[in-house]
This record gives sequence, C-alpha cells and structure tokens, in this order.
Amino acid sequence: MRLADSARYALHAITAHRLRSFLTLLGIAVGIAAVILLTSIGEGVHRFVLSEFTQFGTHVIGITPGKVKTGGAPPSGIPSTARLLTLDDAAALRQLPHVTGVTATLWGSTEIEGNGRLRRTVVRGADADMIRVFTFRVSTGSFLPRDDGGNARPYVVLGSKLRHELFGDANPLGARIRIGGLHFRVIGVMAPKGQFLGIDLDDTAFIPAAQAMELFNRDGLMEIHVSHEAGISPAVVADAIKTRLKLRHGSEDFTVTTQEDMIKTLSNILDILTMAVGALGGISLLVGGVGIATIMTIAVAERTHEIGLLVALGARRRTILGLFLGESVLLAALGGAAGLMLGAGLAQAIKLALPDFPVHTPWNFALGAEAMAATIGLLAGVLPARHAARLDPIEALRTE
Repeated sequence: MRLADSARYALHAITAHRLRSFLTLLGIAVGIAAVILLTSIGEGVHRFVLSEFTQFGTHVIGITPGKVKTGGAPPSGIPSTARLLTLDDAAALRQLPHVTGVTATLWGSTEIEGNGRLRRTVVRGADADMIRVFTFRVSTGSFLPRDDGGNARPYVVLGSKLRHELFGDANPLGARIRIGGLHFRVIGVMAPKGQFLGIDLDDTAFIPAAQAMELFNRDGLMEIHVSHEAGISPAVVADAIKTRLKLRHGSEDFTVTTQEDMIKTLSNILDILTMAVGALGGISLLVGGVGIATIMTIAVAERTHEIGLLVALGARRRTILGLFLGESVLLAALGGAAGLMLGAGLAQAIKLALPDFPVHTPWNFALGAEAMAATIGLLAGVLPARHAARLDPIEALRTE
C-alpha cells in the first residue's frame, strides 16, 4: 500500500469517530500545553534571576569575612573568630593587577530626616568605586569622593525614590539631612536602578563606608567587591586576591566568590527547576498515551472484520501493523500540534496580561514535547497494532 493511501486510511479512521478522536487529541494537547506553559514560566524565572545578577556588571568578585561557602555577613549575635575585613584590606586590593575598582560595603536600616520629613530605609556604606564596580549612574550631582578612610567627609547620595520621598521635585543638592545620629550633606542623586531580589536600590542612601561603620557601630566591613578587566579570567584575579589577603591576615579566613561561579551555580539550579516543572507537565502526556492505547485497542476490536478483509485482499501483516501505528502516531502528532499552539498562546497571554511576570517559551522544550507526543503515540499503538497484524484472516472475516 502506498504511503499516501496509508495516510488517507488513517485520517479516515480518525474522522469516522470524531468525538472519540477529539477526546484523545485533547488528552495529548493538554499534556503538551502543560509542558510548554510550565517550562515557559521556569525559563522566564531562570532568565529573570540571571539578569538580576548581571545588571551590576559581569566581572565582579565578592569577598566576605570567614571561610564559608555562601555570601553575606555572619548573623549578628553569633560569635566568630574570623578576622574582619577592613578599609585597609580594600585599599590593598586596589593595587592588584587587572583590578579596575574596589568598593567596601556594609549596610543597615535607620531613620533619615530631611526637609522636615522622616523616613526609615536602607543606608549603604560604600566608596567612590561603587558606581564603577556595579555600573550605577548618577543623575544629578556627583557620587562619593575618593577620601581617605579615616578622613571621609559626611556626604550622602540619595536613591531616586528616596530623593522624591524627602524632597519631592525640589533640588536636594547641598541640603543637610540627618541619618541616625549623624548629619550629612547631599551631593548627588542616583539614576533609577530598580530592585535587586526584593531590595529597592532606589530607596537607599549611600554614605562613605567609614561613616557607615561609625553609624552602625561596626568594627569591620560586611563585604568587599572587586571588578576586573574584561577578558581576564576571574580565577586569576581571585587567586591574586587570596594571596594578598592571606599575607595580610596570616591565613585564609575569608571567602572569595566570583560572579562566574555564582551564576553557574544559579544556572544549574534553575535548569533543574525548569526540567522538574517540565516533567510535571510530562505526566499529562503519559496520561494521554494511555488514552491512545485504550482507543487503539477498542479500534482493533471494532474493525476486526475490516482487518480480515484487508488481509484476504493481500495486505501483508507489516502493512496492517503500519496502518494502525500510523493512526496512533497521527493522533498524537495532531494533539501535539494543538497543544503546541495552546501552550504558546497561553504563555503569550500571560506575558501580555502581566508584563512584569517572567515568561519565556523555550522552543527546544516545545519541539521536544512534540517529539515526545509522537513517540508516546507510537509506543501506545504498538500492542494494539501487533494484535491487529496477527489476527487470523478467516476468523476475522467471520466476526460481525
């Protein structure tokens, strides 16, 4: 039998039982749509998290006190024998080759009073290199000057939202504000930066790190961040940082984390998450496969007389096998195509309705799901097709 005749035969068999075929197609379509929708959300979250980390530059290395595997400062109140990171450590790292910027970092929450208004928000200690390390921009005025740590002047730079909350549309440059128990002069306003993992950077005040240590009564820094030249291996710069700090501290009582390592770890975790949610949708595909196996088994039982007639007319057993396998694969492929359109349409609808919600359709997963649907159709149709091909033609013709 020619391929075109086989295709027409399979299509006629599907259209002869429209409701039954539709329900089978629907089972596969729902499975494909679930896979595409879930993986679209997973991939969207993946890209969102990575973009959150890379918006501050792609050549950043973080140093934290204590030999640990995670970033951030040790929890307050818990004793630690780790030597603290200091402003002198940050100054020493600026002398390393291939380093383009070093910023000392610590932060806390306190009250800020200015222009007759009071607001409690985050205050971040930094220095002149912060805008270079994290690719920040100043919209008005200037950023913190490069002062010696012990003689840092009481200057403050306001985030765009904090400026609006305290001064409205008025020009804040030169104004004096009170942060905690200290007084500062406003010398600049940052350009909008948005949020970073839930932290509103626009609602932040930036003051010299030395002043922040006095304000929050800290003896050391929470972090030091180093930026390096593009094209230089982060591992080379990280090794130089470790060597310099071990000479200063006497041992490796600190943790160096490259952004490359952090992004790679995050990417691996998020890839697993995307595959996991895709696998959940794949369960629906298996259910659809069971539906195809059931429908094809019923079809063989109903068309026993027809199978006997085909064999009596000279059709080979492999031809019978191919006809029923083709029918099940066609059912799965049509259902997969419908699911592909449904899933992609739902993903785009969510993206249009909720622009801030991270949704991105990974077409490799979508095409993989379509191939999986056809494979499931093929596997689901094997047993019924083999049963049809092995029917005795004389007994099949006698069946009513």
